Amino acid sequence: MLSTSVTAATEVAAVDYARFGWTVAATADGLRLITDDQVAGIELTGALAAGVRRFLRANNLSGPVIEVPGPLRREIHLVTGIGRAGMAVAALRAAGAVVHMDGAGIPLPQDAPGGGDPAWGIAPGEARWMPPLVAVGAAVRAAARRARLLGVAC
Repeated sequence: MLSTSVTAATEVAAVDYARFGWTVAATADGLRLITDDQVAGIELTGALAAGVRRFLRANNLSGPVIEVPGPLRREIHLVTGIGRAGMAVAALRAAGAVVHMDGAGIPLPQDAPGGGDPAWGIAPGEARWMPPLVAVGAAVRAAARRARLLGVAC
């Protein structure tokens, strides 16, 4: 799976990520987590991302979160339990989330990130667990409801 043009540091990071049971591919753009029936990613932006992070933390539901640099706050929450969550996936997409699943690649942080590289907001080794997709779905609903009540755009 790893190409010969990959640096030794990238190979070490790939092996480290594999200990979580993840399928990891090395690409020209860096390491990618390949989603499957065990792990997916929920990508959120802006105020919605901030509200979801706050809700998950307050309810002790936080799991691994990848922060993607850019002009707008962008986070990818790693989740499990996607097999029977078709309605939750549809609701997340309707709320503006991007759901990475079914073999999609999610950029993974490297050991020595540069200015434009993804970074861990909550590293997998620091997370208590990987929450089910429906927990992040509940956080999205709660954050959107709170934003409507406060008149904040998500």
